[in-house]
Amino acid sequence: MACRELSLAVGAVAACSCLDIARATYYRRLRAGEGNGVRKRPAPPRALDTRERELVLEVLHQDRFVDRAPAEIYASLLDEGLYLCSIRTMYRILASEGEVRERRNQLRRPAYEVPELLATAPKQVWTWDITKLKGPVKWLYYFLYVILDIFSRYVVGWMVAAQENGSLAKHLITETCRKEEVQHGQIALHADRGRTWA
Repeated sequence: MACRELSLAVGAVAACSCLDIARATYYRRLRAGEGNGVRKRPAPPRALDTRERELVLEVLHQDRFVDRAPAEIYASLLDEGLYLCSIRTMYRILASEGEVRERRNQLRRPAYEVPELLATAPKQVWTWDITKLKGPVKWLYYFLYVILDIFSRYVVGWMVAAQENGSLAKHLITETCRKEEVQHGQIALHADRGRTWA
C-alpha cells in the first residue's frame, strides 16, 4: 500500500493528504491488513438455518402456491396457524434460487429498441411532417408540408395546401428530390410512422 510506505517517511496525516485518501479509509485498511479491507458480515442470530430455508422453499413450490405472491402465501399460512418466516425472507429465499419473477411460463418479449437515424452528411436522411395552420377565417385551416435535412436542419422542400392529402405529399417529395438532384434510393425519408427510401 503506497500510503503506508509514505506514512512511514512523512506521517499518516501528510501521506493521506498528499495521496488524496481519507484518513478513515487509511486506518480502516490498516486494521484489516494488506487485504482489500472487506470483511464478511456475520450471519444474524435469528437467521434461518439451511433446513428451515429448504422447508420454506418446499412450501413455496407447492402447487397451491406456485401462482401466488409471497404476501398471499404468508397470509394463507397464517390463516392455517403456520408461521415459517416473514414476507421479506420469502422474497430473499426466492431471489437466492433465481425465482423472483413471474413463475408461470409466459412469453418474454425482447426489449424494444428505438430506431435511430444517423446522418453524417447532407442528403442522407430527410424527415417530413405536416402542420395545421389557422386561416384568416374561423374554421379555415391550411396545411404546411415541410421536408428537413436532418444533418444540416435545412428546409429542402415545403408547400402550403388547402387539404391533407397523400398524393400532395408524394408530389412534394418527388419535386424536392428532383430539385435537390437526389437519386432513387439515395436518402432515407423519415416520418412519424416509420422510414422509407426516396
